[in-house]
Amino acid sequence: MTESISYPPPLPVRTEKRGALARRVCALMLREMATSQGRAPGGYLWAVLEPVAGITLMSLIFSLALRNPSLGVTFPLFYATGMLPFTLFTHLTGRIAQSLEFSRPLLSFPGVGWLDALLARFLLNLVTQLMVSYLLFAGILLAYRTRAILDFQAIFEAYSLCALLALGLGTLNCLLQGLFPIWVHGWSILMRPMFIISTIFFLFESVPLPFRDWLWWNPMVHVIAFLRRGIYPGYDASWASPGYVALLGLLSLALGLLFLRRHHREILRR
Repeated sequence: MTESISYPPPLPVRTEKRGALARRVCALMLREMATSQGRAPGGYLWAVLEPVAGITLMSLIFSLALRNPSLGVTFPLFYATGMLPFTLFTHLTGRIAQSLEFSRPLLSFPGVGWLDALLARFLLNLVTQLMVSYLLFAGILLAYRTRAILDFQAIFEAYSLCALLALGLGTLNCLLQGLFPIWVHGWSILMRPMFIISTIFFLFESVPLPFRDWLWWNPMVHVIAFLRRGIYPGYDASWASPGYVALLGLLSLALGLLFLRRHHREILRR
């Protein structure tokens, strides 16, 4: 009698599709690492040196005029809690918005889609900015007596909301820049005052009414407040709303994905 040979069951179709998606995204990430940072003088070192220079400059300037920062006892830590999430947001939105243009030569190949390009740029630049934040916060905490007590849950919440917001607005900007190239300049104009009104240099509570009510609608004000709540134990920020930031990020992401699915071919033909 011949023995029957049993073969392992085939992998589910969904598992195969997920594996193929992961391979495509990883390949695009490696390509960007080699072509962008790999060829630039200094490479990823500049990703660390740029915020270090900004935080150092702000600390020196404000320490001459102020005796203590608005929170805590260390100027570098206070300005890092504002500048690092803001840098993550602006960096991610800019890179995601250019995803289709950056990966245009590869999107003509079968199997490589516009969604792969978006995911690859988002994941690579998110990991890069998270590592920059980790290195700078670790350096500040080791170099200074900050008296900070870290709440890792609040810190994780702050960076998660920031990443979601950047993904949503970056995807929406990818659509708008593809259909209306002049939107690049419009977004640049909108972002210039954001650096000043995102509470990087001051606290939301110090802004007088009615300007404080207007400032509440800036989502980065909430993100920075969440991060400071996770580092300064005496800072409550009960007014900050994670639901508002999440809703804005999800809504912009849904709109961007919906219309990119319809118009990505038109954008790539331009």
